[in-house]
Amino acid sequence: MTVKSIALVGMPGCGKSTVGRHVARNLNLEFLDTDHEIEARIGGTIRDYFANYGESAFRDLESDVIDKATLRSEHVLATGGGAVLRETNRKCLNERCIVVYLRSMPDELARRLRHDFKRPLLQSSDPVQRLRDLFNERDPLYRDTAHYVIETGRPSVPTLVNMLLMQLELAGLVPARPARTDPR
Repeated sequence: MTVKSIALVGMPGCGKSTVGRHVARNLNLEFLDTDHEIEARIGGTIRDYFANYGESAFRDLESDVIDKATLRSEHVLATGGGAVLRETNRKCLNERCIVVYLRSMPDELARRLRHDFKRPLLQSSDPVQRLRDLFNERDPLYRDTAHYVIETGRPSVPTLVNMLLMQLELAGLVPARPARTDPR
C-alpha cells in the first residue's frame, strides 16, 4: 500500500516534531520538519532570521519549503506553528497530504513551553496570553486545513502516536498494524 504523505499542523509545542518522528518510524517513512529544513537552508536559527529579516521574509521561505515538501510522497511532515497563516500553505497541505491537527489548549502549551526561549513569537511579557491570542487566530485555520483532529491533552507520546495511527488505519489510509496478542 502506498501511503500518502502525512502532515502535522498545530500550535507551537503541541508535539508535531516528536509525534511525527514516531509516526514516521512506525510507518517506515522519512520524517521532515519544516523548521529544520528552513534552518538548514539559511544556515542559522529561525529566531535570528526573524530578528534580521522579519516575519514576512520568514513566511516566504516557509511557503517555499512547504510547497517543495508537499510535492514529495511517502513521508511525515511536521510544520511550523504558523504554517497555516498563508492560504497557499493551507491549500498545498490539504490537497497534497493527509493533514492531522494536533490540538492543544493554550494553558497546556504554556506549561510545556515555559522553559523554551527559542520561539520568536512567544518572546513577550505575557506568553500565556500570547498563546491564547495565537490559538484564537489559528485554531480555525488548523481545522480548515486538517482532515483529522486529535486532542492532545496530557497523554504520553506513545498514546498520541497510537491515537493518530489508529485514526489513519480506520480510515484505510495506512496499513493496519498487526494485532498485539495478550501474553497471558
